Amino acid sequence: MALFLAAFFVLTQAVAGQAQDNRPVSFADLADRVSPAVVNITTSTMVSTNMDGQPGMPGSPFEDFFKDFQNQGPQRSSALGSGFVISPDGYIVTNNHVIEGADEIQIEFFPGGEDPLEAVLIGTDPNTDIALLKVEATDLPYVSFGDSDASRVGDWVMAVGNPLGQGFSVSAGIVSARNRELSGTYDDYIQTDAAINRGNSGGPLFNMDGDVVGVNTAILSPNGGSIGIGFSMASNVVTKVVDQLQEFGETRRGWLGVRIQDVSPDMVDAIDGLQSVAGALVTSVPEGPAMEAGVEAGDVILTFDGREVADTRELVRIVADSPVGAEVVMNVLRDGENVELTVVLGRREEAQGAIPASAENPKGAPSTGEVLGLTLSAVNEDAIAQFDLDPQTEGLVIVGVDPMSDAAENGLQVGDVITEAGQMAVSTVAEFEDRVSAAKDEGRKSLLILVNRDNMARFLALSLVE
Repeated sequence: MALFLAAFFVLTQAVAGQAQDNRPVSFADLADRVSPAVVNITTSTMVSTNMDGQPGMPGSPFEDFFKDFQNQGPQRSSALGSGFVISPDGYIVTNNHVIEGADEIQIEFFPGGEDPLEAVLIGTDPNTDIALLKVEATDLPYVSFGDSDASRVGDWVMAVGNPLGQGFSVSAGIVSARNRELSGTYDDYIQTDAAINRGNSGGPLFNMDGDVVGVNTAILSPNGGSIGIGFSMASNVVTKVVDQLQEFGETRRGWLGVRIQDVSPDMVDAIDGLQSVAGALVTSVPEGPAMEAGVEAGDVILTFDGREVADTRELVRIVADSPVGAEVVMNVLRDGENVELTVVLGRREEAQGAIPASAENPKGAPSTGEVLGLTLSAVNEDAIAQFDLDPQTEGLVIVGVDPMSDAAENGLQVGDVITEAGQMAVSTVAEFEDRVSAAKDEGRKSLLILVNRDNMARFLALSLVE
């Protein structure tokens, strides 16, 4: 027993010693090395002080005060943020929201003491909240980007910036999570518990090698202060944006031109040939590169440029990172068969206003029926008027939903229009019933339908199990 306890004590000491060896004794050397490349950013903007129409102002005790304030005319407002130098000739990275709308941008270098430098704006990308600035200088201290994909949950990281206008400040923590989304299409945030506050925006998040693995952008907080949930845009996203801003002064992302949705588990059985929950399901194809390449609604995009597509988020990123004008081979699943298509990518920034093309749709005779908990009616003039549908709408409009049905659980509503069933167009209840019967004959447990609501199309799988 004594021998066992002695061995246990030695093993415990060894494990504790190993943990102690892997823990940084101090961040001081790292802070000394990287701080000269971190900058304070002060912006100023002219704002109007026009108080016209202020409710409750006439007759109030402060009426004269506000009149005097209004008569002062436009006032200059200032804001603070952080950034970091990425080249000796003065290129500086920060957040777009730090400098947005500013007419003056001043850069103060660590440790201060010298006059701030005026910065010019090279370009911005609101989608990733990144901006690139430039100051006229040479031989500046700078830092390099690291590989954010190599950062693991639990790795030590250090944030440097200008929190709450207090000047240069260092905080440390770990990578709490990876691949976080907030609200953007291209979001890929590193979550960290290193203290990040207002003013840290645009500052760098360093790994222990002194490489920038993230740009501090946002916090989650009920009170506006750090509670240990901060978000830094991953460097592997930032570097691509910065390269384009530096070369073009703007971003130039690839554009495929499809509306897509994720494949859900209940769709695997409903889509012929689909083996797993993977790929991006095409809901509609407006005029653009995908239409020219022959992509069709109902296709499941499985690979793009030789890379497997896990979901819609991954496809959007792969396409965006591809060069504008590039010829790319993609594989889609269509009617149980793999189809290879070649697409010439457009530019997303030039296609933001693209809308789906409408098709001619002769209206047939009215037809109504109940199927799978849905009361369906062929689209006709009465339905178009009643549900305020586009005159070119084709398909079956839902005029009733059984609240106890699978259709109700899937969120189908009166006024929705079913345009496809079993990946085939339907315009009569009889056609819809045929698709239900065919799916049951094939032994399927669900039927894939394409639903249009407010000009937005989405696939759903309706259960065929009674």
